[in-house]
Amino acid sequence: MAKDQKGKAKKEKAKGKAKEAMGRAVGNERMEAEGRMEQSKGDARQAKEKTKDTFKH
Repeated sequence: MAKDQKGKAKKEKAKGKAKEAMGRAVGNERMEAEGRMEQSKGDARQAKEKTKDTFKH
């Protein structure tokens, strides 16, 4: 399950980066902000998984 969550975190970060870049390209500040927010959620999920891994070993 941890691998599934790690993959989800990476996917979320990549989606956020793409959304931010698209928002910047078309001048849509809201889309850009949503992209940054998705990246932050991905970062938080990744940090949570790393913490869980630390306590597992």
